Amino acid sequence: MENAGSSIISALGAGSGVDFIRLASDISAASFAAQRNSVTARQTALEAQISAASQLRGSVTGLASALGDRVRNGDLAPRAQLGNPAVAAVTVPPGLSPRGNFTLEVTQIAQAQTLVGRSFTSADALVGEGTLTLRFGTVDGASFAADSARDAITIAATATDTLATLASKINQASGGAVQAYVANGTGGAQLVMKGREGAANGFVVEAAGAGGPDAPGDLGYLGWSPATNTTQLQGTARDAAFLLDTVAMTSPSNRVTGLPGGFTLNLSATNSGAPTTLSFASNNDAIGSVMQDFVTALNDIVAQVNTLAAPLGGELGNDPGARELRRDLAGLASRVVMPGAADGEPRTLGDLGLAINRDGTFRLDTARLNRALEDTPDAAAAMFTTGINGVFATMDRFARENSLVTDPGSLGGSLRRFETQSAASTERLARIAEQQELLRDRLTREFTASERRVAASQSTLTFLRQQIDIWSNRDG
Repeated sequence: MENAGSSIISALGAGSGVDFIRLASDISAASFAAQRNSVTARQTALEAQISAASQLRGSVTGLASALGDRVRNGDLAPRAQLGNPAVAAVTVPPGLSPRGNFTLEVTQIAQAQTLVGRSFTSADALVGEGTLTLRFGTVDGASFAADSARDAITIAATATDTLATLASKINQASGGAVQAYVANGTGGAQLVMKGREGAANGFVVEAAGAGGPDAPGDLGYLGWSPATNTTQLQGTARDAAFLLDTVAMTSPSNRVTGLPGGFTLNLSATNSGAPTTLSFASNNDAIGSVMQDFVTALNDIVAQVNTLAAPLGGELGNDPGARELRRDLAGLASRVVMPGAADGEPRTLGDLGLAINRDGTFRLDTARLNRALEDTPDAAAAMFTTGINGVFATMDRFARENSLVTDPGSLGGSLRRFETQSAASTERLARIAEQQELLRDRLTREFTASERRVAASQSTLTFLRQQIDIWSNRDG
């Protein structure tokens, strides 16, 4: 777009023949070129430093995160060995390390109460208007002891409700406490209601119909209590019962928690009179694998440090955060992982086989690792948990220390410093651009004024020449 100065010069016919607009732009650009080039070069260097510091920080935090995932997903937990696997399945929550040998005898499996109602012609048969109430408690033979701490569930049946729609209302109102559906058997359509496992989850069905006989079409036809039971009760609610090391225990469900060391049992069958054995063994193969992966990841970080923090040519060659990371890596094998370890038990990463070479790279001393796993398997396995101590906790602290932005001597502190300086450089470039534009605008105005004067002088000179020519012709 043509500016005001350019328009004026064009109107005057560019009397001097000089492109003052271009000249003003070139002079202003040249005046600030040194500053602009210096700041741009610094900005480029800062961007490279930010990228390098971010890469190193990401590698360190990524290693800690990956190690935490391996610990939390249970890969390194001790493996359970059950003599009779048909009796139960054993699981170990991530981060726990149960130990010991046990005997297990399951005498009763937990069961849910199951009611199969009397027959209707079809799922679309009307059940009758009224109120259906479910009360929870313990069913024992012909008696029922209500649980006063649990609220009853009331379902309103309308004149248009069918067996199928009533089942849906029960499911919605109970919130999973009772599962209801319609089974179409040889005897017709029957409402099946099934509670949760555990003796305390028994229930009775109180049906208050609008009147009429106790027959299909009247809601009272669906009522049930143990005192009036005929064939509706097909399964009684009961707890699981078992003996762990001969100690009698019960559980309201077949998933048993709160056991020694935190392991969980999922009971599936009884073995009364024939107890089975349960033991835990360290997962040495998995521990060896994770230590090898750990060493490989550390060497990747060392290689990055050697490149990015090289004294000559490295983006972080003289950076205090990179130097601190190098020192921390050099001392990693001697870091105490388990401060409370007893004599003879592994305390440091070095005790798990982490060793450092003369060139600063790492290697896995498999002989030392195997010795720790064989001599002190429980202590070695305890180092791979999610507690405040252990391999993961140590590496998590290592990553946090090197990422701390409030510490000017850490990698995080360096990154913050680079980002602050980069922001300042961006602001400086903006100010230079503004000052350059102000200079260009001022020069343009001055050159425009000069061009006017030149144009005026040329006009005067042309007039004088014309007059001289006239005078000369007259005298001749």
